[in-house]
Amino acid sequence: MPIKNTVQLITYPDSLGINLLELNYVLKRYLRKAIGGIHLLPFYPSSADRGFAPLTYTEVDPAFGTWADIESIGSEFDLIIDFMVNHISRQSVYFQDYYEKGMASEYADMFLSFKKLSPTGEVSEEDLARVYTRKPRHPYTMIERSDGSREKIWCTFDYEQIDLDLHSQKTKEVLRSYLIYLARTSAKMIRMDAFAYATIRLGTNCFFLEPDVWELLKWLNEYLAPFDTEMLPEIHEHYKYHQKITEKGYWTYDFALPMLVLHTLYHHTGKRLKHWLSICPRKQITTLDTHDGIGVVDAADLLTEDEIERTLTGLDEKGANTRKIYSGPAYQNLDTYQVNCTYYSALECNDDSYLAARTIQFFAPGIPQVYYVGLLAGENDISLVEFTKNGRDINRHNYTLDEIAIEIEKPVVRRLLRLMEFRNMYPAFDGTFFIEDSPDHILVLSRFGSPHRATATIDLNTYHTEIEYYDAEKMKNRTFIV
Repeated sequence: MPIKNTVQLITYPDSLGINLLELNYVLKRYLRKAIGGIHLLPFYPSSADRGFAPLTYTEVDPAFGTWADIESIGSEFDLIIDFMVNHISRQSVYFQDYYEKGMASEYADMFLSFKKLSPTGEVSEEDLARVYTRKPRHPYTMIERSDGSREKIWCTFDYEQIDLDLHSQKTKEVLRSYLIYLARTSAKMIRMDAFAYATIRLGTNCFFLEPDVWELLKWLNEYLAPFDTEMLPEIHEHYKYHQKITEKGYWTYDFALPMLVLHTLYHHTGKRLKHWLSICPRKQITTLDTHDGIGVVDAADLLTEDEIERTLTGLDEKGANTRKIYSGPAYQNLDTYQVNCTYYSALECNDDSYLAARTIQFFAPGIPQVYYVGLLAGENDISLVEFTKNGRDINRHNYTLDEIAIEIEKPVVRRLLRLMEFRNMYPAFDGTFFIEDSPDHILVLSRFGSPHRATATIDLNTYHTEIEYYDAEKMKNRTFIV
């Protein structure tokens, strides 16, 4: 069965309740009609980055539950899970064996020692400076073995996330077994995290290198397709990368939408957003919020530099000034390509503005995902980020069952759930997308699949949003205020 065109939820395994058991309860108690799928962020044993430094893919971290818990969720909701293409944990059996035995390890060929990358065992400063890392450091870590020998190992992200050599036969053997294992679970889609960083060639930026990247995606898909498991390549960058991905027939993300919607609502103009919605990929997953920040680089050239800066200034003013206060080394928040803030806080906790944003997302081409904090209209968790000193934690509050029972009853959340249920149930969303002619401060978006038609009209000055739709059963038009 293909993945359903219904709203999907993004959550960690311990963010809506303390584990998978409680998450399953929350899904079935509150969200049966509101969501049809769930992107369950990494639940594997991991040594860092809240699950994104996996030791293995065949186990569920016992703190979260078991595979039976995963399968139970997947039996009722379309399940999307993660696969980290370019790296594995420093604590994995593979790297630990290599760390102890060096070239005598059966896994030695899986990793990118500088000795493998260069005949001299060194990489020039010029080559290192070319590499696209988004971190203010070079892409390697130095290891020192018990015999005193030292070795530089390619490492793009955190030092707990060691890059893999995707040309290595041993790497391919290990990843192939994991891919087949995951594809035969109840997962409908596997997100290929950080795949664009797996194309490493000295003298380049080592990012999305063609044709290498297409060969890699084809290879990954070979092990998913026989199980009818969809593949979702993940990349935060210029929109033309996403257009290339969809031209190859793959799913992609609309990571430009969050900034464009903020610009639209802050400055009361639909001009830039309308242009993007007219050219954006149709086979895509849309987001406003995720476990990462609000992307900035994704909107380049869809907004001018001045428009981006004006939107960021507005985000500073409306979103509790998070970019200026919770950035820098003290908060482990040196990413320049995104801003950490909940989407509800970014819109000044204005219910009408927030519901207008979600209406835009739900009418836009693609399948919408709603982050769990956004589902509950969560505000910036200042106390958490000040405690952990991790800037991204401002948007990663963990809700207890008692908290959820309260938050789910907030008027803004009730309105959002009603909108999500309409998006899931009304047949027109499987049809064609239209942008209607309208004044610049009015946004009119339609979805049409005969005889069903739904039209959302949003006043960008007041954020008043209403949806008119055709009730085929009663053969009459109906309207509801979002």
